[in-house]
Amino acid sequence: MTDLTIKRRVMIPVRAGDVSAEFISFDGDDSGKEHIGIFFEGQQQQEDHVPLVRLHSECLTGDVFGSGRCDCGEQLDEAIDRINEEGGYILYLRQEGRGIGLYAKLEAYALQDQGYDTYQANEMLHLPDDGRDFGVAADMLLALGVSKVRLLTNNPDKAQQLKEHGIDVVELVPTKVHVNQHNRQYLETKAKRKQHTLKFD
Repeated sequence: MTDLTIKRRVMIPVRAGDVSAEFISFDGDDSGKEHIGIFFEGQQQQEDHVPLVRLHSECLTGDVFGSGRCDCGEQLDEAIDRINEEGGYILYLRQEGRGIGLYAKLEAYALQDQGYDTYQANEMLHLPDDGRDFGVAADMLLALGVSKVRLLTNNPDKAQQLKEHGIDVVELVPTKVHVNQHNRQYLETKAKRKQHTLKFD
């Protein structure tokens, strides 16, 4: 990965103007994905503050349309609330469908409707069960001057990849479990197959 530099910082009011966040673009990413950093100053920060950081992979169906088949939209909303309070970054990574893309994700959904789990469906399509690269997130953080984070995640692979790329993950902060009748199997599969730290009632 080419070293990233900051291209532009723009303040944008979000949540109908209730929250202000700084959206940050980058130069030097040759993937063409247009990943975005989003900075929240936070309500209270101490001198030794370690930013709370969420690596959020783009999910059009969940983030925009509120799909019940995943928990992505709810996790993004939770991240905005918590990071706006505590201070830190959301890195919005353009890695739809765990890196396989939107069209392939819809193909995988069709297979899941036949009874296969999310990872089996990807395998049947001859695609990786998780093709995401979180090394680019580490590059984004280093471009922002951040080398130490508290990571908002239930996914241990995110922390491992950040550490492998020079980021000190001082704490794993779990997200809530956003379960409903449509996504329970999806979440249980993540916990079983990929050791996501999810606890169900």
